Amino acid sequence: MADGDEIVLAYRLRRPVGQGRGYAVAIARSPDGVHFTTIQVITRDEMDTESLERPALVRTPEGNWRLYLSCATWGTKHWRVELLEAKAPDGFDSKTRVVVLPGDASSAVKDPVIMHAAGTWHLWASVHPLADPANTDRMTTDYATSQDGIAWTWHGTALTPRPGEWDGRGVRVSAVRFVPDGVQAYYDGRATAAQNYEERTGIAFGTSPASLTALRSAPVPVPPSAGTGSLRYLDIVDLGDGRERLYYELTRPDGLHELRTELR
Repeated sequence: MADGDEIVLAYRLRRPVGQGRGYAVAIARSPDGVHFTTIQVITRDEMDTESLERPALVRTPEGNWRLYLSCATWGTKHWRVELLEAKAPDGFDSKTRVVVLPGDASSAVKDPVIMHAAGTWHLWASVHPLADPANTDRMTTDYATSQDGIAWTWHGTALTPRPGEWDGRGVRVSAVRFVPDGVQAYYDGRATAAQNYEERTGIAFGTSPASLTALRSAPVPVPPSAGTGSLRYLDIVDLGDGRERLYYELTRPDGLHELRTELR
């Protein structure tokens, strides 16, 4: 996110399944949005979690920094979201963590997209069913609001998979923009369980943040250098001068995932 003339980025560090998965989240600062210096690292041990997923970094109206972390419960398919708050983006203390989205026995909650607009906190989170072990990778995106960004009220499912389409097994909102006639969202989708970790990006729109509809019959195109065609976790930073910087995770030909950026 933009911080004056600089950009502050939160991203996770991941090893292959069986070798540690999401073992840390890093906070980094950049003067140009391309060259970053790490200012803090939070490990999975600090958060008492088996794995960390994509974080959400936001500012409060008062100027504080908030880091929402997706945390896997040890030995299960359950996920929860915990919150850290600090005066500066290098001052997060895991000892102060608070669970804000606990999930429950029937559903895991993770990968929140959070923003504050018009006096209200808005959240779109990925929700996974836990009843059937063979289907825990399925996902919808649910919508919630809050007056303080801590206690949330759910308003149901905002985006659902489309059976038989490229996003038929799961959808996960990754970025949201309020536009004059409604809400525009980018989301990750997959057609099969085998595409877990290799999702592609789609575009959705809604006149309400609680109800989004996919706009395309195919995912957005990816560069030829994308090994599996996977482009996911797209995020948008408004630079305040009419330009935007996009960040997204892309799969390389060797199967590794890297973070890329574009200026538009």
